[in-house]
Amino acid sequence: MSTAELASSYAALILADDGVEITADKLQTLLKAAKVVDVEPIWTQLFAKALEGKDVKDLLSNVGSGGGAAAAGPAAAGGGAGAAAEEAKEEEKEEEKEESDEDMGFGLFD
Repeated sequence: MSTAELASSYAALILADDGVEITADKLQTLLKAAKVVDVEPIWTQLFAKALEGKDVKDLLSNVGSGGGAAAAGPAAAGGGAGAAAEEAKEEEKEEEKEESDEDMGFGLFD
């Protein structure tokens, strides 16, 4: 990440933390106040356009969330917990059968 990108990112985070709307002009003003002079205006315009209408704090707090699919999984499995346990037991039995072949010395590359 270049210095310009990093400085623009930090400036956007500062504005979001203060609850100020993120615009290219405000990012440039903040960068000038911080004496970061090597940032081209295109970077602040890109960051302002990308974050326009978005809640940066919400984006940061939901970085690791998996989305709706993960939440639907446990709800759907609630009724069929017994069936899931039976399937797990069957998978374990199949794995044991596969392991028994290996124990006998028979292998694909022997």
